[in-house]
Amino acid sequence: MDRLSVMKLFIDASTLGSFSAAGRKHGLSPAASSAAIQRLEARLRVKLFERTTRRLRLTEEGQLYKLYSQQALELMDEAEQALQAGKSLVQGTVRISAPSDLGRNLLLAYLDEFRQLYPQVQFALSLTDSAANLVQDDIDLAIRYGVLADSGMVARTLAPGRRVVCVAPECAARAGKPQTPEQLTGLPALVLLTAAGPMNEWRYRAGGKPKSVRMNRYQQSNDGEIIRKWALRGHGYAYKSLLDVADDIRAGRLITVLDEFFTESAPLSVLYHRSRFQPPRVKLLIEFLQERFAAAAAGLE
Repeated sequence: MDRLSVMKLFIDASTLGSFSAAGRKHGLSPAASSAAIQRLEARLRVKLFERTTRRLRLTEEGQLYKLYSQQALELMDEAEQALQAGKSLVQGTVRISAPSDLGRNLLLAYLDEFRQLYPQVQFALSLTDSAANLVQDDIDLAIRYGVLADSGMVARTLAPGRRVVCVAPECAARAGKPQTPEQLTGLPALVLLTAAGPMNEWRYRAGGKPKSVRMNRYQQSNDGEIIRKWALRGHGYAYKSLLDVADDIRAGRLITVLDEFFTESAPLSVLYHRSRFQPPRVKLLIEFLQERFAAAAAGLE
């Protein structure tokens, strides 16, 4: 089998969870398909599958090879279609991970706009407030808030920003409006729950030094949009990205407190794979989102 055929066989085996099933799809016997994968592993000098009597499971190296194999096949399809059409086509699926609140209230509209420009592009959108693993979760783009750790991925800023402490006016009148960050600890709070635990340490600056206040009285959710809706309903104080609550603040549904303390930067960034072979749809979408989010963030401070 040539390299391209083996690559397709490998992808099908990983998807179907069986060498036999993948072999049947390619007109091969179970023994022939298994031998082809073994030769691929020998050539690459890595183990691509963990084999048991019940199932196949990709190793970490197998997940990475699958990611690049899929990208290579997609690029080949695009090149062939572009040559046939006599022009560069922008099509295919972009797999995106984004925070829930941002995804529902800003990103969704931007993706609709992008599809009007490029109707042959499809999206696979996953909304989560926990960090996605771009390789394991098969993600093309991950949109995230805050200062990002070095992950081996490329990060580009979509919009500057910061987090604010916000509350419904009626809740502030009922529960009390804090004059210092420390006074927040005695007030009802709304806390985002992540895979690392509750985000009940709210960071601020005082005297030029970074500090934090630990919230004690709070209800929590793993969905950022729920946190915002609870805040709108007067359930407590929330620690949100300014970009997420800008419309609510403009409309007077929420107010911010202690702005002179909560000045920590929390930019919005997009992460993607460090690869020379970014499909046109991914490159164009990144540029499009940079324009849209920068416009949305303009004038917020």
